[in-house]
Amino acid sequence: MLCRLVIRDFVLVRELALDFQPGFGALTGETGAGKSLLIDALAFVLGERAEVGLIRSGAPRAEVTAEFDASAQPAFAAWFAEQAIPLEAGEGILIRRVMEASGRSRALINGVPVTLQQVRTAGEWLLDIHGQHAHQSLLRADAQRQLLDDFGQLQMQTRTVATAWREWSSARQALADAGKRSGEIEARRDILAYQIKALSELANDQADWGWQQMGEEQSRLAHASSLIELTQGTVDTLGEGDEPLLSVLGRLQHRLQEGAALDARLQEPTDLLAAASNELSEALTLLRRHLDRFEVDPVRLAETERRMASMLELARKHLVDPPALPELYRQLTAEAASLADATDIAALEARVKASATAYAEAAAQLTKGRTKAAKTLSKGVSEAMQELALGGGQCRIALQPLDVEGSARGNERVEFQISGLAGDDWRSLSKVVSGGELSRISLAIQVVTSACSAVPTLIFDEVDVGIGGGVAEVVGRLLAKLGEQRQVLCVTHLAQVAARARWQWQVSKEKADGAFQSRVQTLDDAARIEEIARMLGGVEITERTRAHAAEMLQLA
Repeated sequence: MLCRLVIRDFVLVRELALDFQPGFGALTGETGAGKSLLIDALAFVLGERAEVGLIRSGAPRAEVTAEFDASAQPAFAAWFAEQAIPLEAGEGILIRRVMEASGRSRALINGVPVTLQQVRTAGEWLLDIHGQHAHQSLLRADAQRQLLDDFGQLQMQTRTVATAWREWSSARQALADAGKRSGEIEARRDILAYQIKALSELANDQADWGWQQMGEEQSRLAHASSLIELTQGTVDTLGEGDEPLLSVLGRLQHRLQEGAALDARLQEPTDLLAAASNELSEALTLLRRHLDRFEVDPVRLAETERRMASMLELARKHLVDPPALPELYRQLTAEAASLADATDIAALEARVKASATAYAEAAAQLTKGRTKAAKTLSKGVSEAMQELALGGGQCRIALQPLDVEGSARGNERVEFQISGLAGDDWRSLSKVVSGGELSRISLAIQVVTSACSAVPTLIFDEVDVGIGGGVAEVVGRLLAKLGEQRQVLCVTHLAQVAARARWQWQVSKEKADGAFQSRVQTLDDAARIEEIARMLGGVEITERTRAHAAEMLQLA
């Protein structure tokens, strides 16, 4: 739902902040007051192409900010995550766009700079503008298809078809590649076989094939003689030489102990010396054990260095570090298995046949569902059109076979067609000449499909063009009905439509500082009577006109 719109220096608006309400709202005012400026501002902030002419005269830039509540659209959060745009639970969506006088435009969503395409995508989730504009979503073929699928609750079938199409396409591509690249594939398999054989000779169960352990062992074996000499010299110094250190410490400890009997202050250094002697005794024991396990093994050293050299050579050839060789081995083995499957023509042909059958079955189910939904929706829209001064007009949702063999969206194009307005022939909705007719047809479609439409806010720009009287009352009633399920804003000149609104704004134009500016006023009950009376009576408003306006509001 659209919650707030802030406009600064946009065409005739210096600064304007509007807080929107749920349900059906009407935007009224004299012709030329600037009602459509609000629609233009919404289109601008949602990514519509713009020029510097939108900047208010004398201002350095135009800026529009729109705040939406998308809590009722949990699927929207997935799109935000894909775009790396923050969206906290319970927080709104803030879209801001600025147009500089230099022509540079920038946009942000929740403070994150984004492209206009991202803004347009977000806008398609949040708001739909209906009126005499070629960009409205109901004119897009993909939107018509999506609307029909949603109306028929065919989401599961469309996903199944898309998955089956991808599998069929992948299978056909694999078979084609096998025929075209058989020589290339065989050459690659030969290379892989050679590489895998060389790597397999070094493979073992260790994560890095023992590279780190071999490095430690090689260092120890290569320096075995010097390590033995160092360890033996230390053992001799501590306990096995002509004057062992431990013997000297023992004598010193004994003499200090005798002195401590005469002077208690010598007891602490005596204890420390005893502790040092104990530590050195433990060190001597460990060194003797270590010396017993030392060995000079030139054969083992040569074998370790040979294996390390082999790993280094393979790593150099494949441009990786030696510890990465196990992962490389797994990758090459998987590629070899894949290429083996890629050259099995019989298996590939069987895969193509099976996936083609799966796609055909899924597409047939989708076509069946679309045919049923198209019949129901065509009837509902045609009935609604009769109430909207489109008498004789009929809507048909045509399923046209594709020129190609299937697609990820099924076996047919979906096209909304109209007959009886400009001849008896069926014409595409996008080719309906009258903008007013297009607006009312869109209204009829939206009313019928409102239960399945995901867009929470609908904007109707002068859908009442060319109608009046009882038809205008019907339009107002339909918009009010639509407002029970969606947020609806309608720019209108008809009192019958405005009277049905739950809330109403009046747009006026005034002169300030030598320039005209648009002003928007929220109308209370009394002000609504005056505005409805103006719409009914023109320049001179009588008490009878006011009474009629009050009656219309009361009956609504």
